[in-house]
Amino acid sequence: MTAAAVHRTSCTLCEAMCGLVVDLDEHGKVGRIRGDEADPLSRGHLCPKAFALPEIQDDPDRLRRPLVRGTDGELHEATWDVAIRRAAALMAGVQREHGDDALAVYLGNPNVHSLGALTHHPSLVRLLRTRNRYSATSVDQLPHHVVAHALYGHQFLLPVPDIDRTDLLVLVGHNPMASNGSLWTVPDFPGRRRELASRGGRLVVLDPRRTETAKVADEHHFVRPGSDATVLLALVREVLASGRAAPAAYVDGVEAVRTAVEPFTPEVAERASGMPADAVRALATALLDAPSAAVHARMGASTQAHGVVCQWATQLLNILTGNLDRPGGTMLTTPAVDLVGRGVLGPGGFSRRRSRVRGLPGFGGELPVSALAEEMTTPGEGQVRALLTIAGNPVSSTPGGHRLDAALRDLDALVCVDLYLNETTRHADVVLPPTGPLERDHYDLVFHLLAVRDAARFSPALLPKDPGGRHDWEIARDLGLAYLQARGTSTRRRLSRAALALEARLRTSPTRQLDLLLRTGGAGLSVRKLLAAGPGGLDLGPLRPRLPGRLRTADRRIDLATPLVLDALPTVLEALSVDRPEGELLLVGRRHQRDNNSWLHNAGVLTKGRPRHALLAHPDDLAARGVSDGDRVRLRSAAGELEVEVAASEDVMRGVVSLPHGYGHARDGVRMRTATTLPGASVNDVTDPAVVDPLSGNAVLNGVPVTLEKAG
Repeated sequence: MTAAAVHRTSCTLCEAMCGLVVDLDEHGKVGRIRGDEADPLSRGHLCPKAFALPEIQDDPDRLRRPLVRGTDGELHEATWDVAIRRAAALMAGVQREHGDDALAVYLGNPNVHSLGALTHHPSLVRLLRTRNRYSATSVDQLPHHVVAHALYGHQFLLPVPDIDRTDLLVLVGHNPMASNGSLWTVPDFPGRRRELASRGGRLVVLDPRRTETAKVADEHHFVRPGSDATVLLALVREVLASGRAAPAAYVDGVEAVRTAVEPFTPEVAERASGMPADAVRALATALLDAPSAAVHARMGASTQAHGVVCQWATQLLNILTGNLDRPGGTMLTTPAVDLVGRGVLGPGGFSRRRSRVRGLPGFGGELPVSALAEEMTTPGEGQVRALLTIAGNPVSSTPGGHRLDAALRDLDALVCVDLYLNETTRHADVVLPPTGPLERDHYDLVFHLLAVRDAARFSPALLPKDPGGRHDWEIARDLGLAYLQARGTSTRRRLSRAALALEARLRTSPTRQLDLLLRTGGAGLSVRKLLAAGPGGLDLGPLRPRLPGRLRTADRRIDLATPLVLDALPTVLEALSVDRPEGELLLVGRRHQRDNNSWLHNAGVLTKGRPRHALLAHPDDLAARGVSDGDRVRLRSAAGELEVEVAASEDVMRGVVSLPHGYGHARDGVRMRTATTLPGASVNDVTDPAVVDPLSGNAVLNGVPVTLEKAG
């Protein structure tokens, strides 16, 4: 292959947003891909997922034309005009007959990896006027946003570890060696971990599994799933008891916290978690002694019954040790496009509206997705009868996936914006496929808010879009305009001012909207200037102190005594004092560097090698049940059961089993070449949508009680 051109672009498949150098041959085909060493953030790093980008582009499974369900009950290719009109008519028809809230919307994770989705999908959703809004946020990260709003006044003020300058990094339920960071954009974590060691720094990991990150840590402690709150609260208690706490002058509520955490001694933490009391005390001392330290808790701490408490205690550790807003501690970014400061992203907060059936709390304009299936299947006023999914596969990604799978069959209408026929979209009346990631302009609006270094990079589309294709923003534009027409002139008159504003936004391309945000952002930037910046975009420097000025609380102060959390602390002790039934195990998830949630499992470059779908269990737990390594086992929970192969591993603590998220592609109607070679079961078929973090409504994916036996 002779390279006709060399281009720089961004990988949009995960939060790391690595810079890439890509060779295109004379026919416009993607050739060699490598990391961009000039990129100030990713520094030449890339993970295996980047090599799947050409496969996505050429994937025969990827949809390139809309599909509409015909009178024969099958999905058939249709023109864009026919498909858009059909989708709009279905949604508008359900709302006319049953009310606006009879239509629900679910937004999947890939929305935040697309510039066009971020600029246009919010406008489309507002145009639909439904209060039944759901997203992947309440699957894995809602506790972060609840705590950020309570302490800092905005759900997206999420301090990240300044790993490039820290002396001690403590990660709880967090595996950036596999994830490249999560709610923490940290490309080249392996290199940054080596740099931490070279300057004498230390990495400590708390996790019920010896993860890829735990294996490169200086210290790893097994922590029983669901008990992290006791360890974190005990650390807070020890820091306060030391007399060495050093919160900033703009921090209030310390004494109220001191009283509230007093019962959480290291001995209590040891009984609940298995982490030795002396190790808890030693870690608290290390946090106080280190010149700089950063604590970050992620999936394992968020997706459990005490997720909000875990994230609150994590923030308190950084605040009380004086490490918030300090180089080497946890810091806020100064992005070129400041979505928080500009008010583009709402501050969040709990709403008066709760879910109709169970009364789960709404936050940031959304309801917890664990309530979605019951809102569809429970008759009565306000029942969800139609669903629009955008870049989401909730059957695979949300609790009780098998129940949602059944509920989708009975909807009056299902419209999906998606690249593939998957476990969810197979039920659709209309599927609208957007262009692939190499065919669209890109700028990371969200992840620069979470990056370990301030930078700005605009990546024009690497490839021209297919002549018959439409970008995600064009789909949002056309669907929104067709929807307004389907609702009729009375709707347009009633919403004239709002409708006109939304229409104007839908008609404006993402790149033009980005350019406006850059030009009015105070940094004197524009799309043209970013394009002229040269390799890697612009390096805006290391993170710098921003508090208290960046706080969005009414008084520009931080009040640690969050009533929502303080009132819940006694229930943490009560819940963890309940005896577990004999033979019960606790299920946790896991991810792999070559996986990307529920997709990319049909990319050959990522699926080759040893199977990764097996249930991991400690050899002692298998022996006690008469199960051998490699056996097929039946896993049962209160929500359901599944069968899967088991692998003996001492990397999980006794009493714990681990199953990866995002598998289970063998359902009928899922068109994937590799479905038969990925036999893994869906972990969400045994996670229970009835069990949520009571403070936020976030799904509980870790610490799920299960039993295990050899399959017949």
